[in-house]
Amino acid sequence: MSTYFSPASLKFLRALDRHNDKAWFEAHRQDYEAHVRQPFLRLITDLQPAVAAISPHFRSDPRTVGGSLFRIHRDTRFSNDKTPYKPWQGARLFHERRRELAAPSFYLHLQPGGSFVGAGLWHPETPTQRKVRQFILENPAAWKKTAHDPKLRRRFDLDDSEKLARAPHGFPADFEFIDDLKHRNWAMLRPLDDATMTGPRLRKAVETDLAALAPFVDYLCAALDLEF
Repeated sequence: MSTYFSPASLKFLRALDRHNDKAWFEAHRQDYEAHVRQPFLRLITDLQPAVAAISPHFRSDPRTVGGSLFRIHRDTRFSNDKTPYKPWQGARLFHERRRELAAPSFYLHLQPGGSFVGAGLWHPETPTQRKVRQFILENPAAWKKTAHDPKLRRRFDLDDSEKLARAPHGFPADFEFIDDLKHRNWAMLRPLDDATMTGPRLRKAVETDLAALAPFVDYLCAALDLEF
């Protein structure tokens, strides 16, 4: 089994967090390419068969422009934080129709002490939120089987970082899963420790997690009238 990331990958990201400016990054661009960007692109390429086996409609795309790997440059136009770079690297394994419709995705995040794998919808627009809530309301048994499966929940957490204070307007407060309807995001996450990220079993661990998350993503695709 081959490795992708190394202690040097984490060392670079920790240093970038301390020296988050263009001059430092340009002076260390070769380290970024060698230890973060190129290994991540290789992992994205190697995940293609596993992603294709999960769904023919999702892509693990190693293209350097328009592919799965997010830019490390931050968009600072509307942020109070003007640091130019993210001290992490992320990749989205996306639905083929993502540019037409709001769509869930699989996600892998590399960050010292904060890496994780996950899937779902992150910061969807209000109409998309309402479609998901309505679908859960109308299909509670499948939601329970999918999002509250004990085996899945022992491994993954349903993100609850952004929630409404009360039941969303128009939805019954006594609904069995009303707490889930309060969510602004619907994402399942599992932390990955630094040893896993830099070890030889990373690809196998991610492939196992993607397969485990597939029914959850399938449900969200159904809520949004997307193929899976």
